[in-house]
Amino acid sequence: MSGRDLFCQPRRVRHGAALTLVFASVLATGAATGSLPGTDRKPESGAARSAAPADRQTRHDDVARAAAEAMADGKSPVEAAERAVSRSGDRWGAVYSRGEYEELEDALDGRYTGVGLSARRERDGRIEVAQVRSGSPAADAGIREGDRLRTVDGERVDGRPVTEVVSILRGDAEREPAGSAVRLGLERGTRAWTETVHRARLSTDPVTVRTLAGGPTVVKVVSFTKGVGEQVRTAVDGLPSDAGIVLDLRGNSGGLVAEAVTAASAFLDGGLVATYDVDGAQRALHAEPGGDTGRPLVALVDGGTMSAAELLTGALQDRGRAVVLGSRTFGKGSVQMPSRLPGGSVAELTVGHYRTPSGRGVDGTGITPDLEVDPTDPTALEQARTVLSGLGR
Repeated sequence: MSGRDLFCQPRRVRHGAALTLVFASVLATGAATGSLPGTDRKPESGAARSAAPADRQTRHDDVARAAAEAMADGKSPVEAAERAVSRSGDRWGAVYSRGEYEELEDALDGRYTGVGLSARRERDGRIEVAQVRSGSPAADAGIREGDRLRTVDGERVDGRPVTEVVSILRGDAEREPAGSAVRLGLERGTRAWTETVHRARLSTDPVTVRTLAGGPTVVKVVSFTKGVGEQVRTAVDGLPSDAGIVLDLRGNSGGLVAEAVTAASAFLDGGLVATYDVDGAQRALHAEPGGDTGRPLVALVDGGTMSAAELLTGALQDRGRAVVLGSRTFGKGSVQMPSRLPGGSVAELTVGHYRTPSGRGVDGTGITPDLEVDPTDPTALEQARTVLSGLGR
């Protein structure tokens, strides 16, 4: 499983050094930060909230009350609101400070603060550099793909989930902004050294296209940030008509559902992509007509395939458009709605769930591949090539 130091990281718990996997709006396939069609990017106003059903209104009022009382007592409103969300049992509910929420929205627009490297965990638990972004602080420091990452700011990272390592690399949104220093303990062969780099504002490169030697084209999508759907469509339109495609969604943390629907339109000739409910109201998402429905397609997924990426995978599988290869996906299929709290922080509470075209729920179950293979195996793409060769045209 691999990760990039952009926005698919866990947030630091403010009480202690533990980490909590609260992915919230970046992972949400829905209303979070405007990811639902027809919503704007701003948290709800009080007037908008007044029309919500009682259950969500009650939960929001409880969270807002906790934040207001904490402010009155001179305590942290964010911490108090987080405790209220936790007590509510909302698995995906989250609270963000004003700065954290602004950075989250930047991430959905394809901007982030980081050092410009991707990490992967090997089978023995070692953390290695998977990729270094050209022109980034990591590249300027001479860090290379394949270097072993031993420590970050003195903390050993061997054996940790990649998401935790990514979180430390990015740093706290408010205390460790662009320009802040981070010390990396590295190893290359017999050489071990410490490199201090400074975080910078970077842009994501969420879609890459490459053709395997004598084989299919791999379209790798790492997240569904703004504009990604059109990038996928452009990539597909530019390929020879007989080229098979491996749509690599491994480690894709989700993002804007509208972008996932646009990406689905590259492979479907209209029709249903997903249904969802918000506060009990049933709605549907449809692909645009005119997609390429003929060329062989394999979707490669793993346990890091989440949210909007699961929505896309489920649509291609249910519609018989792709063979899904890999391991069971993460299982994030709920919808969050943001609303402003006292002090300027933002709470995102769960308001509904998504279903695939056949009516399958994703939340808590994920997508089961048609053919299970180890997605971390270096031969995974070769296995995808073999499946494609059997599909033909």
